[in-house]
Amino acid sequence: MPHSGRGPILLSRYLALAWFGLVVYGSLHPFTGWRDTGVSPIAFLEGGWPRYWTAFDLLANVAVYLPLGFCLTLALSTLPGRFSALVLAVVLGGGVSFGLETLQTWLPSRVPSNLDLACNTLGALLGALWAQHVGPRIFARLAALEHRLIAPIPHAEMGLTLLGLWLLVPLSPETLLFGAGDLRQMFGLTGAVPFAADSFVMIEASITAANAIAVGLIVRMLCARLLFAYLIVPLFLLLTLAVATLAAAVLINPANALAWLTPGAKLGLMVASGILVVAVALPATPRLMITALALMAGTVLVNMAPPNPYSDAALAVWRQGHFLNFNGLTRLVATLWPFLTLPFLFLTTRRH
Repeated sequence: MPHSGRGPILLSRYLALAWFGLVVYGSLHPFTGWRDTGVSPIAFLEGGWPRYWTAFDLLANVAVYLPLGFCLTLALSTLPGRFSALVLAVVLGGGVSFGLETLQTWLPSRVPSNLDLACNTLGALLGALWAQHVGPRIFARLAALEHRLIAPIPHAEMGLTLLGLWLLVPLSPETLLFGAGDLRQMFGLTGAVPFAADSFVMIEASITAANAIAVGLIVRMLCARLLFAYLIVPLFLLLTLAVATLAAAVLINPANALAWLTPGAKLGLMVASGILVVAVALPATPRLMITALALMAGTVLVNMAPPNPYSDAALAVWRQGHFLNFNGLTRLVATLWPFLTLPFLFLTTRRH
């Protein structure tokens, strides 16, 4: 399937949708305790200056909506009119913020604020202005990179978006390395396998290896050339490990920066590296089958694994900090990632 030239626009649409989902989750987490306080849902519009605020809060509200405005403007760039995409992106960004602030009226753990609405809308405006200014150059460069580096497979832009979301998976300290797809907390379930040191190492190694193989082969699927894949696949997996290291150092403490480097994780990474060296060079069909099987195997195993003993100290520090909403967001992405990725694998088999 040849490249259509619409890749950058499709990618911006997927990114806008993904960022929208992250914003909604971050704004309404923990989604519990809903109640009617008798206050009008738009009463916050008439509120005065908030009693408690910091410059960090204001900048964070601007920063969160800046990517949304940026991606929306690029996603809507095919609309007629020079400023149509910019104006609509700002209206949509402000509308999303208004809707979420309104919903926060029924969440006792959240406080709706007209200042938050103003900062969110400003962020969307700044992102839209940035996209309006650099959009043509970004599209030109992305189109050139697409033709040179990205394989002409169906829904490649969705695959790139999923790989971007994958980088959020190692940010939750309670998950095993690459341990995506754990549904137990969502449904209040417990592990089927009791903890034992020897078996835990093997389960952890299997989870790490299975998901590393799946992610590595998805990266390979998107690479236009085999030699390029042999460079990008290990670099992407190293980037994931760097994210895990940096997140542990910043969000917990530097002493726990390498907490993920357990005996099971080491073994899993070695096994995955050996398999990927061979699997990356296989034809497309067997690669796709291995990717799907590895993804499903990793998901099944992570739902059977006993509690992670290495994360207790990290979780204690995390929960005492200011990252509860962020932790819930990363956990949600880690939980859903395999279930979003498996349909993508099947979509890549469809030819247009």
